[in-house]
Amino acid sequence: MNKSKCFLVFKILITCFLLGVTCGVIGALFSKGVSLATNLRQSHRFLLYLLPLAGVITVALYKLLKVDNVGTNQVIKSTEGITELSPKLAPAVFIASCLSHLCGASVGREGASLQLGGSTAVLFAKGLKFNKKEESLLIYCGMAGVFASVFGTPLTAAIFALEIVFVGHIWYKAIIPALITALTSFFTASLLGAHSERFNLNVVPNFNFNVTWKFLVLTLLAILAAVGFCFALHYSERFFAKVLKNQYLRIITGSAIIILLTFLFKTTDYNGAGMHVIENIFELGTFAPWAFLIKILFTCVAVAVGFKGGEIVPTLFIGATLGALLGSLLGLPIAFAGAVAMIVLFASVTNCPIASVLLSLELFGGAGIIYFVIAVALSYFLSGKISLYSAQKIGGIKNKLW
Repeated sequence: MNKSKCFLVFKILITCFLLGVTCGVIGALFSKGVSLATNLRQSHRFLLYLLPLAGVITVALYKLLKVDNVGTNQVIKSTEGITELSPKLAPAVFIASCLSHLCGASVGREGASLQLGGSTAVLFAKGLKFNKKEESLLIYCGMAGVFASVFGTPLTAAIFALEIVFVGHIWYKAIIPALITALTSFFTASLLGAHSERFNLNVVPNFNFNVTWKFLVLTLLAILAAVGFCFALHYSERFFAKVLKNQYLRIITGSAIIILLTFLFKTTDYNGAGMHVIENIFELGTFAPWAFLIKILFTCVAVAVGFKGGEIVPTLFIGATLGALLGSLLGLPIAFAGAVAMIVLFASVTNCPIASVLLSLELFGGAGIIYFVIAVALSYFLSGKISLYSAQKIGGIKNKLW
């Protein structure tokens, strides 16, 4: 390796470390912002009535910063140079996501974290005069960085950022830089007091015929739910875009529907990300039987009309509540069934099998790993080409099967 290549490698690795620190700070601030917004909403129920105003501000902000209709799909495309990602996306998605959580839209955090990371990486690439290929590498790293700091899963974040773009293909050259960024970001956010999601999975059933067939039924039904959720989400987006072409009118109408649904179901459990509902399943074993269907409804409306934040945490909510219901019907431990369905939903809607297995390790500490590996494998092979992200390319054996 000549001196110029050695210098380039050194420059990239140092940049990844600095990017990781920056992503860690941004992720910690974003996590604290979302937590503060959630606590305020739960303490002051009247904030739900301000959801239409939050929607109008979101649309106006995106138009003002000229990042209208820019989301995770555009971040994915930017890794291949198909679209140019604006650094202005970072402040837009940060503010808009916090507003969504403050006023009760059913959105998550991880979609926003990918956008925050990708946009921040572009700022680094432009400032340090990297070429297009090197900029793509930094976008992967930025996505991994903020995801790691927001959710507290650095290994999952690094591989997820690499798997999400082109299913069945991983850019191996980017693994070390992505890991450096993700780990640096995770430790930076931890030092700043960011919370990592972890769940206790104390009861894992032993393998036997009775458990195996129930586990397989649970997995297959969770895969069907994941496919149904993706179809419902994409149909909702097309429906609202066709019926209500004006973005302001669309998001105001969606806000009114969410407020009406909240009153109809007499609970705010489906507003915001709903992490407390997931926690109750693992800590208390409590859940509402039809919670997964109601969360699908709330999320489809919120995302389709333009609220920002992402779909990953709602996906985990749907998986946990569906799994808890199926576990109670099949006679499986509720927490175990909820955990399996969570990972199945994540694997099915993202098509990221390695990241899904790593997510089970980081969330549940390795308990029941054999079950998770089998569930993820089945999800990968049986879920088809459906995905949360239309920009995602499907390759490898999955493409040949479907």
